[in-house]
Amino acid sequence: MNARLTDSFNFASKLSVARISNAAKVWMSYLVSKITKKPIQWGLPISITIEPTTSCNLRCPECPSGKREFTRETGMLQQDFYTKTINELHKKISYLIFYFQGEPYLNPKFLDMVKYASDRKIYTATSTNAHYLTPENAKKTIESRLDRLIISIDGTTQETYEQYRVGGELKKVIEGTKNILQAKKELKSKTPHVIFQFLVVKPNEHQLEDVKKLAQELGVDEVRFKTAQVYDYENGNALIPTIDKYARYKKEANGKYAIKNQMANHCWRLWHSTVITWNGMVVPCCFDKDAQHPLGSLKEMTFNDLWQGSSYQNFRAAVLRSRSEIDICKNCTEGTKVWA
Repeated sequence: MNARLTDSFNFASKLSVARISNAAKVWMSYLVSKITKKPIQWGLPISITIEPTTSCNLRCPECPSGKREFTRETGMLQQDFYTKTINELHKKISYLIFYFQGEPYLNPKFLDMVKYASDRKIYTATSTNAHYLTPENAKKTIESRLDRLIISIDGTTQETYEQYRVGGELKKVIEGTKNILQAKKELKSKTPHVIFQFLVVKPNEHQLEDVKKLAQELGVDEVRFKTAQVYDYENGNALIPTIDKYARYKKEANGKYAIKNQMANHCWRLWHSTVITWNGMVVPCCFDKDAQHPLGSLKEMTFNDLWQGSSYQNFRAAVLRSRSEIDICKNCTEGTKVWA
């Protein structure tokens, strides 16, 4: 709990009058939009996601990057485009996520980009499979002043881990975790806040207590259990856990599976956050993994023009009108992480 408080205070320390004012505008516009059923947008995003790369070393079965099944263009985020985007947005945004698809540490300029955001007092976070957290990269991570590091660890034995993290080695995850924690200690740094994220699927659901124990032994700050999104769920799926708390889907009377969440005609994500792909395309949220709903390109227009533009407003209007008709919304759930 102390580590979580420290992380919260760290985030709060980066807030400015401009960022708080922006967040208030965004929240108010969202409330007004829900009431009026019209897409009203005041302010800029509170949070943005930027994709460092689509490349990945693993072959996870429910991931387009892992399956190598993208229909969109793949590549690496370039530093000049990134700095231009941050320069436009840094006074208003509070939270920057360096992850969409792919493994961030495969981008050779990744930690330089983290530092650029840190220098502008933006709270930064990333998610990694930890295979590239060498002692050198761990030290550079601390020096970049990354605020939050999510480490995917979906099993506490190699046999279990590799059933989802295909091609991965659990020993590298543990070594990488040790490297980052050692670097924090040596450099006397309170950041990053290190989280073990455990994607709960049927093959690993028996190891929930084991991962909490492992995290405690290593000195990890926090454990989160995440429910798994699967694409083909209607007839059941071998990955859907039997523990109801960690399943996004429920079995109906007709034997078919359905998503648990009710499809309300509004979505906070469309008002407070956005996702920018490695090549500058803006998409509605992290569920649009293959960028099937492009809202514009930051290589062709400013973010403010795009954020307030007709494509974005039309998409928000569609969500307010009938969210169930939007394909990427049909497999969406909020609150998909559980604190341990």
